[in-house]
Amino acid sequence: MRGLALVVATLRQVCGSLTGAVGLAIVAMVLACAVFAPWLATHDPDALDVLNRFSAPSGAHWLGTDQLGRDLYSRMVHGAAVAMQVALSSIAIALTLGMTLGILAAYLPARSERFVLIVFDVIASFPSLVLALAVVAVFGPSTLIVVIVVAVTLVPHFGRVARSQVLTLKSAPFLEAERILGASWPRVVFYHVMPNILGPLVILASMDIPVVITIEAGLSFLGLGVRPPLASWGSLIQDGYQYLSESWVPVVVSSVALGVATLGFTLFGEALRDAVDPRIGREHG
Repeated sequence: MRGLALVVATLRQVCGSLTGAVGLAIVAMVLACAVFAPWLATHDPDALDVLNRFSAPSGAHWLGTDQLGRDLYSRMVHGAAVAMQVALSSIAIALTLGMTLGILAAYLPARSERFVLIVFDVIASFPSLVLALAVVAVFGPSTLIVVIVVAVTLVPHFGRVARSQVLTLKSAPFLEAERILGASWPRVVFYHVMPNILGPLVILASMDIPVVITIEAGLSFLGLGVRPPLASWGSLIQDGYQYLSESWVPVVVSSVALGVATLGFTLFGEALRDAVDPRIGREHG
């Protein structure tokens, strides 16, 4: 109950600003589309109707159809599900691995800590697209490959933040008291360190969601992401771009969906950061 009350209070602070309220509304809309896509879609997103290709928006097809006669609205809604699946899965993996490695680096001897930091530097030196090209060349494109590539590239991001938070926290008096009382290292980490560093990491994760959405869309646009006929905002943009001379609707619909989603998560992430850290909020104010 205490955790729920804290979440509600934080969301109220987020809604205290116009940008935060707008961001939260967009995030809620995108998440609703992702969760309830099978019920919100008016058609099967993969159903072909070549005779009605590039049809204009109508009562039957709210946003028209693409080059194969597939319903654009239904594909856009299912594209939200794909974007959220990739974003939340990859960030959850990256946060877990990054936090684990960051905590270990803070407690390991200096030589081992340097090794972990070097690994972080090596991973961070590879741009997501370059790493994706190398991995896809070996294993072929798939949604799982996108999740793995994005998660690996984000691990140093979370790992460095976790390490810095632990280094600040490890000399705190209450942790010293726990150790004096005989608490084991796992108990100190799981019951005291992790709960205290998880907040900044969650805020960082919320601000990374729009980044992951754009990476997934970019990889799918290049044909390195999710495989057809699965709907992705990036693949929708690519399909529309190839037939831009015949209809501009598919490109506009998918681009607007991608832009609104990234904008909403960006506004929400910034508002959440300002709500949790009052100093940053005052600087932005």
